This record gives sequence, C-alpha cells and structure tokens, in this order.
Amino acid sequence: MSDAGCIADAFLRQSLSCHWVVDAEGRFEHIYGDPRAFFGRPAEALLGRTAQQALEPQVAGVWQERFSRAVDGEMLMLLERRGGASWYLGLFPIRLPGQPSRAGATVKEITSWSAAQQELRSRVLSALGAQEFERRMVAKFLHDKVGQNLTAMGLQLDLVRMDLESMAPATVSRVTDIQKLLEGMMQEVREYSYELNPSTVERAGLRSALDRLAAHIRGRFAGTVRVNADPSLKLDPKIASALYKIAQEAVENAVQHSACSAIEIAVKSTKAGPVLEVRDNGRGFDPADVLGGRRGLGILSMEHYAAQAGLDVSIRSNRETGAVVRAAAPEAD
Repeated sequence: MSDAGCIADAFLRQSLSCHWVVDAEGRFEHIYGDPRAFFGRPAEALLGRTAQQALEPQVAGVWQERFSRAVDGEMLMLLERRGGASWYLGLFPIRLPGQPSRAGATVKEITSWSAAQQELRSRVLSALGAQEFERRMVAKFLHDKVGQNLTAMGLQLDLVRMDLESMAPATVSRVTDIQKLLEGMMQEVREYSYELNPSTVERAGLRSALDRLAAHIRGRFAGTVRVNADPSLKLDPKIASALYKIAQEAVENAVQHSACSAIEIAVKSTKAGPVLEVRDNGRGFDPADVLGGRRGLGILSMEHYAAQAGLDVSIRSNRETGAVVRAAAPEAD
C-alpha cells in the first residue's frame, strides 16, 4: 500500500467517527472504527453480511432501504436518537471505474450537541404554545364579536325587508341579495373559527371533528380520505384534542409531501387507552432524514401535542407501503 493509502487507512480507522462501505446488495464490505455503539454489533458480526442478515428485524429493513437508495445515487443525511444518545449519519454513493456501484456511510455521536438542540426545541415549543394562545383568541373574537354582529345584522335586514315588502319590491330584492352575501360571510367566519379554535374537539367530539377535517381536506385533495372511528368513543378532552391535532398534522403532511391517493384516519380503543393511526399509500419517507423536507415543524408539532397529553407518537414509513403515524398511550398495543 502506498504512503497515501496508509495515511487514508489510518485516518479512517482512527477517526472519531465510524465508517463503512456496502456493496450493491447492501453487504458490509469494509468497516473502519467500532460500530458497536451504534449498531450494537462488532465489526466481525457485520462484515460479509447484509443489513437483513446482520441487524435486528425491526431496523434491518430500514437500513437495507437506505443502503439501496445510496447505491442508486442518493445522498442521505440522517439524525437518529436512541435512548439518551444522538447520532448524525451520512450515506453516499461510491463510484469506481469498471466496478459495481457501492455506498459509503459515516456516523458520529453528537450527544454533546444535544444541549443546544434541546434549547432550540424548547424555543420552538414555546412558539407553538404562543401560537395556540393566539389562535384561541382570534377564534373567540370571530365567534363572539364578528359572528354575533353578522347575525345581528342579518336579523335587522330581515326587519327592513319585511317593512319594505309592500312599498318597495325592488329594494327588497337588493336587501335579499345583501342577506345572501351576509350568509356566505357568516359561514366562512364559522368555518375559520372552527379551524382556529383548539377546543372545538372538546365541544363536538373527536369523531365529529375528524369527519369535518376529512371533509375540509377533500376540498383540495384528489384522493380518498376515510375516517374509521367509533362516534360513541368517550375520551378525556385533553387526549381527544391532542389526537385531533396530531391527525391534522399527519394528514397535512400526507397531502403536501407523499403524493398519495388514499388517507385513512383510524381511532380504536384499547385497555390502555385510545390509539390513533393515520395511514397513507404515498411514496413514504425516512423519519430520520434531515434533508427530506418532512422532518420539520409538522413532526415536532406532533411530538409536542403527544407530550402534552402523555402519549407516544411514532412514524413507520417506507417507499413501498407509505407512512403510518401512530399516537397512543405508552402501554397501548
């Protein structure tokens, strides 16, 4: 090996990060550094084996898909959290003249950076809380002031129309037209107030709120939206509100990013509590992907609403079957 090759090899083996190379089938060819902290396996348990063969079943499929995407030419930048540790990963294609495609990867623990991340997360969550308060105040203003005043105007116009029916038919026709415009405005105010008000679920019930959400989404989504939830299900208002907000974020993500043709919102009851699942049949995504566009405010908001209600939220996704967002009590099946 040349001096340059020796230096490169020493650099990789003594680096603070762990590096590896996989072949076109996702088989570990080379490993530099100790992979045990990340994979829970020593290098000798990985070399010569695919992710499906070497890793735990619950993560093997995810890693096999990631390797395949990198071999095909995609660059991935991922952030994973396991217990109290955080890891930054990069996967990238490797091309050598006259040789089959490969993929390289590097992973580094960044737990020491988590303090700054948690501070940023705290600030974002504080902003979400402030946003909820503002939405509640705007909804109250629309309902108590604008809505009630519009209703009073409509009643006054009714009296004017009745007074003028025999004396000025042409004017009555114009008053009727104004009333129709006013009714349209009142309906829009009611709809907007409903969307803004975080306590709507507490008044109408979760099933009713989900049906209304589905109807609203159908107005701008070409696919199908189905709600499968028992209308008689009795839930704690705080949990019902959190489930609704999580469903709202999940559906919005599916409509905007997944290119799906079908969305299902399902709520079932278990001994430990309710379970919400929002499924789509879109192109899927990697929840750890920091460049994919979907690990942003939407997922952070879902985590925020779940934490407020004592729920766990998880996301399962792949490119073949789409995504499933699940929110449930920690002990729920």
